[in-house]
Amino acid sequence: MQLICPAGGLPSLKAAIDNGADAVYLGFRDATNARNFPGLNFDPEEIDEGIRYAHRRGKRVLLALNTYPREARFRDWCSAVDRAADLGVDALIMADPGLLDYAARSHPHLRLHLSVQGSATNRHAIGFYHRHFGISQVVIPRVLSLPQVRALVEASPVPVEVFGFGSLCVMVEGRCALSSYVTGESPNTCGVCSPARAVRWEEARDGRRSRLNGVLIDHYQPHEAAGYPTLCKGRFQVEGKVFHAIEEPTSLNVLEILAELLEIGVAAIKVEGRQRSPAYVAQVTRVMRAAIDACKKDPQGYRPQAGWMQALNKVSEGQSTTLGALHRPWQ
Repeated sequence: MQLICPAGGLPSLKAAIDNGADAVYLGFRDATNARNFPGLNFDPEEIDEGIRYAHRRGKRVLLALNTYPREARFRDWCSAVDRAADLGVDALIMADPGLLDYAARSHPHLRLHLSVQGSATNRHAIGFYHRHFGISQVVIPRVLSLPQVRALVEASPVPVEVFGFGSLCVMVEGRCALSSYVTGESPNTCGVCSPARAVRWEEARDGRRSRLNGVLIDHYQPHEAAGYPTLCKGRFQVEGKVFHAIEEPTSLNVLEILAELLEIGVAAIKVEGRQRSPAYVAQVTRVMRAAIDACKKDPQGYRPQAGWMQALNKVSEGQSTTLGALHRPWQ
């Protein structure tokens, strides 16, 4: 069971590698990847440096080209595939069938992974991508229960990768419509759910307000921690009460069921957070590496240490964690 960690820039890449990641995933500095925030991501020279840094230490670099190109700019996404192949990345993480087809035909020796943005939640969907494009691994959405994950791993023609820590989303990955409703831009095509140009902060005596394209997302009391404004995690007035009406800010954490995921045959644990700091990457990677190693050494006797849980709680959204859909008994 491999550990795959995020790299929003070179410092994060090095933090992940130095703290025990088996692989890192990153993106170009454009709309071809789903974390297209200003100040994040890589130009080709930085990717080349990152690949050399990782390969010297026996680690892999995966590149996310996981947004859906519009017809008018399809060639831009194809050019990104070509650049990635020329740079020598170890795999591309992709979602769009047309782009997968281009990559499979143009670079038949390049390893392809199906992104979580592809929303493949059953063996028929995974089999389709495997037969037609030769994908060699699949990242599954965070909407499946543990029994469903088990059944999928058993039936999948390729190894299955699951998210182990990081932000959750109320939407099925690759199907979000909330951001485009407010900003006119979709994370599935533009690479970011709250584009920086649409974000505005307002300081007042009674605290701080965040707005997205003019829409009030949240009002924080003085000294209350403020999260980046996303529509799904905002607080809204519903029937006279103000609360997180769509989704509570919390983070997925699978340490409690790590032994079960290992027993099921999950191939890789993925950490979310290319938009987070190198310090976040280092801390989460360190904890997940220690937990995975302990689990592999003694699966029957494995228990998550209190210190691991405390460390992850500190960097989680809302400073709380959950198993999310994984613990739904009715699925």
